[in-house]
Amino acid sequence: MKTKLITLFASTIITGTVLASPLTFDFKDPKGVNNAVFKLDAPLEAINGSASGITGTVLFDPANPAATKGKIVVAADSLTVPNSMMKEHMHGGQWMDVAAHKEITFEAKELKNVKTAGDKTTADAHGTLTIKGVAKEVTAPITLTYLKDKLGMRVNKPDLKGDLLVIRANFVIKRSDYGINPKAPEDKVSDTIDLTLSIAGA
Repeated sequence: MKTKLITLFASTIITGTVLASPLTFDFKDPKGVNNAVFKLDAPLEAINGSASGITGTVLFDPANPAATKGKIVVAADSLTVPNSMMKEHMHGGQWMDVAAHKEITFEAKELKNVKTAGDKTTADAHGTLTIKGVAKEVTAPITLTYLKDKLGMRVNKPDLKGDLLVIRANFVIKRSDYGINPKAPEDKVSDTIDLTLSIAGA
C-alpha cells in the first residue's frame, strides 16, 4: 500500500508538471524603456532610429520553452529619428503611413532549434511580421531569458512579486518587401533594414 501511495503521489506531481499552464507575460512596460531599434546604412547616409510604443503578450512555459507563442505590437507613430523633418517624412504615406497603419506586429507561431542553458533559451522564432499592412513569414534568431521573482528588482519595488521574460532579437528585412517607399534611391536609403529588439515582459 505504501509503495502504491508513493507511486500515485509521484505520478500526480509529474502529471501536474506536464499539464501546468504556461505563464503569460505582458510587454507593456511601466518603465518605458522597452524599445526596438532600426538602422538603414546606405553608401551616402545612415539612418538610425527607434520605437518605444511596445505592447503585446507572450505565453512562456519555463519547463517547455519550445512551446513559446505570442504577439509583439509596436505603435507605428512611436517610430522616431533625430531629424524632425525626416521623422515627418517617415510617418507620411509614402513611407510608413502611420495614420492608416497604426501597428507593426510580429506573431510568433513556432520556435525551432531550441537550446536552453540555465535561464537562457536561444531559438529561431518563426512567425508573421506585418508592416504597413503587408504580412510576411519571417524567421528571426531570438534569446529568451527567464528571470524568476525579478520583477520587483526591475521596478525598484522589492515587495512586488512576479517573474520577468526578456526577449532579445536581431534580424534583417527588406524595405521594398513591405512597400516602404520602394522607389527611394538605395545609395541614399538602404533597402536593408537592421532590426534589434530588446524588451522585458512581466
